Amino acid sequence: MTMNWRAIRAIVRKDLKQVVANKMIWLPMIIVPLILQVVMPLIMILMPTWVGAEEFSNEDFSELLVILPEHFRADLIGLDGIQQWIFMSANYMFAPLFLVVPMMVSSILGSDSFAGEKERKTLEGLLYTPLTDTELFLAKLLTSLVPALVITFGSFLLYGVVVNLAGYHAMGRIYFPTAIWWPLVFWVGPAASVAGLGATVLISSKAKSFVQTQQLSGTLVLPVVFLMIGQISGLFFLGPMLLIGMGFGVWLVGIWLVWIGAKTFSRGELVVRL
Repeated sequence: MTMNWRAIRAIVRKDLKQVVANKMIWLPMIIVPLILQVVMPLIMILMPTWVGAEEFSNEDFSELLVILPEHFRADLIGLDGIQQWIFMSANYMFAPLFLVVPMMVSSILGSDSFAGEKERKTLEGLLYTPLTDTELFLAKLLTSLVPALVITFGSFLLYGVVVNLAGYHAMGRIYFPTAIWWPLVFWVGPAASVAGLGATVLISSKAKSFVQTQQLSGTLVLPVVFLMIGQISGLFFLGPMLLIGMGFGVWLVGIWLVWIGAKTFSRGELVVRL
């Protein structure tokens, strides 16, 4: 089946303009990444300066070093207590938390896809556009995916600049990113965006309001919470190979959700619920 890409691009452009014009949509997509990628890392990295360097010693991390993977322990050889704290805070503790950004952006944009159109009373006109149901679903998906990827990659760049500048006085070198961040950002991150969008756009097409969609899609961050708990507790460690394998699984789930959404989406059902 040939897609009407010209019409799809027109819908995407229209929706992106609506996103830019709506503070309720774009403001959280700026505030949350700033908190996660700027404020919290700065607090963790500058903590030794506030509490005193004497509170940080190699002995404080001896138990943690025992359970760390060999490739991660190698990065800590020769570092003092403060340097170990900074290195682990930037490269280890915040790794799972980074996935909140693509999930959060996907949730906000996906929630607005159809539910937002209903609240703005613009959905009826949209449903009469010369697009098939699959093309309309795809247009809404792309409207959310493009900003999600831009914000995800931009957050990674911002985070890298912040942690390297904040920790340079103690480390004396650029120490971020390590090997785990490349598959995390450029493989698992996009997969999480697609999976989150597939679920959220599908929910948005069934939900009655933007708020209801956000409430239902809020549960999508639970896997990220599990990753954070597992990493911090030492249950598992996000190494490059684990992240690549996990990314494959998330991509499969995301593609399956998009396929289900495209197959089950029906503008006829939306007209009935107007």
